[in-house]
Amino acid sequence: MRTWTMRTLIAVLFAGVISSAAWADNNGRGPGCSEATLRGEYVFTASGFNISAAGVAQPKAIVELIEFHGDGALTVLGGTVSINGAVSQIAPGGAGNYTLGPECNGTLNFIPAPSFSLFVERDGKSGWMIQTNANSVFQGTLTQRK
Repeated sequence: MRTWTMRTLIAVLFAGVISSAAWADNNGRGPGCSEATLRGEYVFTASGFNISAAGVAQPKAIVELIEFHGDGALTVLGGTVSINGAVSQIAPGGAGNYTLGPECNGTLNFIPAPSFSLFVERDGKSGWMIQTNANSVFQGTLTQRK
């Protein structure tokens, strides 16, 4: 009986240590991120500039609805973009992929373009994106829809 009790106590203590270690990952800041951190519909709003071949900055702004599937895939549900004052609608059905590491940063790539660096809060409710393609100065926020 005593051996069983000691083994049980050791197992419980070991499980607690493992559980605490999982919670205290990422330099003690709590649970980290993964692709599953982003799940559901998010509004992406951004503004900045495209730089033309002649070096002229053309203003650009976007409001876009994106569905993150929690597995590294995303679908564009629609939106509106203005480039140098020309406004157009973004058709639903676009696709892309994203990565999100334990430190809650990663990449997002719309297919076929553009590409972004991605930073999100640990709870996945909001984040920030900056376009990484050449000749672009474009950044914005990502907010989960309620």
